[in-house]
Amino acid sequence: MKKLFSKHPLAACCLVYLLFISLMAIFAPWVTPYSYETQIIADKLQGPSWKHWMGTDTLGRDVYSRIVYGAQMSLAVGVLTSLFALALGTVTGAVAGYKGGWVDQLLMRVVDLFYTFPSILLAILITIVLGRGAPGILLALGLTAWVTQARLVRGQVLQAKEMAYVESAKAMGVTDFSVVWKHILPNLWGPIIVSLTFQIPTNIMAESFLSFIGLGLQPPFSSWGTLANDGFRAMRAYPHLIIFPGTVLFISMLAFNYLGDGLRDLLDPQSRVGTGI
Repeated sequence: MKKLFSKHPLAACCLVYLLFISLMAIFAPWVTPYSYETQIIADKLQGPSWKHWMGTDTLGRDVYSRIVYGAQMSLAVGVLTSLFALALGTVTGAVAGYKGGWVDQLLMRVVDLFYTFPSILLAILITIVLGRGAPGILLALGLTAWVTQARLVRGQVLQAKEMAYVESAKAMGVTDFSVVWKHILPNLWGPIIVSLTFQIPTNIMAESFLSFIGLGLQPPFSSWGTLANDGFRAMRAYPHLIIFPGTVLFISMLAFNYLGDGLRDLLDPQSRVGTGI
């Protein structure tokens, strides 16, 4: 943390912001004046005021409270789907890269099969099949995100298994599982963590898009995507309904990407994972 502040102050500030947003989401009942479903009909469609800092929506619900509660779902989707992709992709990539041969060919063809479909289209199809709601969204985004992680880990393992320390471990009779788990993967956590940092905002944005087109959470539950969808419908007459959730979503995505840049340079300076460079 100290090294991050000294070398990448912007990334460190983004980390502080993301921790702040996460804490607000965790303690939402204590930092919001209303519940996410509380309706005050007399106050509907009001602009920002001392009573409602970010105004109210068409049902008189406090926008600030719904944004804070919405952070629970948006961040949970981003983190949980990324961890699922991390686990599945790491196992697949490590096995493919270490075993090689027909195992590598088989697993990589499965990865290529997933790559043939646009990820967001595949997520839409899975969500339609499984139905709207948190479980469907989590599984849909998780199944579309793991292939990038698998390719990354496979490439890293292909390089690492040629190193002297791996050859020494094999010569000592260490099992393949122990070689991968105890010797190869611990040396790959830098690029893996960096990739995870970039994957989280991608999944949050994907969930927001699904919610924006009506395939996200069902009312009265909310995420930043559902709030943006509600605000878009009344954007001209009541701009506060989209300005506030859209701004929070934009700043959070920017913070994750700047944090990823800082961690990349700190943990894996030779890599350009997630930047397209």
